[in-house]
Amino acid sequence: MTKLMDYLHTDWAAMTSNDWLGVFFAVGTFVAMVVVYVMVFNPRNKDAFNSQSDMALREDGEYNNSGDKK
Repeated sequence: MTKLMDYLHTDWAAMTSNDWLGVFFAVGTFVAMVVVYVMVFNPRNKDAFNSQSDMALREDGEYNNSGDKK
């Protein structure tokens, strides 16, 4: 177990600004993906997403299933 902890050790003081920027973007991306997953899998949003399900197949100027243009 000690070898594993030595392998996973991070020297926080030696991290450069690029390292911190990478950590920030990785954590931000993770949080954003969790928010998107919660939105998509929430049953209350099913109608809103279903109304846009044919968006890629619609011609310009066609209305979607909910009556909104594009």
